[in-house]
Amino acid sequence: MTTELHQLLPRVIEICKEVGDFIEREMQNFSKGSVEYKTANDLVSYVDRRSEILLCEALDKLHPGLGFETEEQQLIRKGTTRWIIDPLDGTTNFIHNLPSYAISVALMIEGEIQLGVVYEITQQNVYSAVKHCNSCKNGKPIQVSSNTLFQNSLIATGFPISDFETKNNYLQFLGTLMNQTRGVRRLGAAAVDLCYTAEGKFDLFFEPQLKSWDVAAGALIVEGAGGAVYDFKKTKNFGLPKGLFDGTPFPAQLFLWTLILWGLLSWALLLVLKLFHGNSWTWSYSGSLWWYSFFYWLLTMPFQTLFEELVFRYW
Repeated sequence: MTTELHQLLPRVIEICKEVGDFIEREMQNFSKGSVEYKTANDLVSYVDRRSEILLCEALDKLHPGLGFETEEQQLIRKGTTRWIIDPLDGTTNFIHNLPSYAISVALMIEGEIQLGVVYEITQQNVYSAVKHCNSCKNGKPIQVSSNTLFQNSLIATGFPISDFETKNNYLQFLGTLMNQTRGVRRLGAAAVDLCYTAEGKFDLFFEPQLKSWDVAAGALIVEGAGGAVYDFKKTKNFGLPKGLFDGTPFPAQLFLWTLILWGLLSWALLLVLKLFHGNSWTWSYSGSLWWYSFFYWLLTMPFQTLFEELVFRYW
């Protein structure tokens, strides 16, 4: 199997480069008037759709009959062995001519990602991986950061583009990371974030609300570079995640336990507040919920400071 995948890899890379050339040509005369909206913050254009068709047609000729799981759903074909494709990860960057967008192609066989290619178009960098083998950038092996101190970490993230009810939790935790690391960066293309983590530019990447085509190739590339990859339930089911974090093994595991412990603390304080408030779980928004929010903030402030000190400095 590994030999066959290594024979397949150069052709997949060639296909990604060919479609990348098409995307670069279209950039020269691209008009923002051709942009469509899947949601208010989720954009698409004819370049995404045409690129997806080109990828699917070429990959189907390369290995006929396999399934397809694609972002724009130009070709839908079910199968336990299938290509997982994001034809233009970082569409908003492309539309605004920001140089961080990529093609992501992964091959899933019987539920496991076995091959992954991310082509960073503007930089013409090819990141690739075959399962159980070293990941490469432009044919040369890469490795995740050797950093073991969280306070020395540079973090990458992506912002939620929907389900904004959870944004306050995200922003609160983002603030903690800002206080306790070297900083947080947001490039706007998850596949690129993953590859930069794989080669040690970032120590950790996390993002909620991801899809399989966002991360399937990049997650395999991180693992092949010696990194650890989990979803927010500490599973490795990154074929269809709702959120993902990855990076150098120590910071990634620390980040996971931070999420777990902070979640337990929040629920414990919620229970205490409920006991003080009464037996009913149904509170009016205008009155009781305001008081709940105030006391929750008041109680968590000293606990949060202590929590950050213990976890990030003395873990």
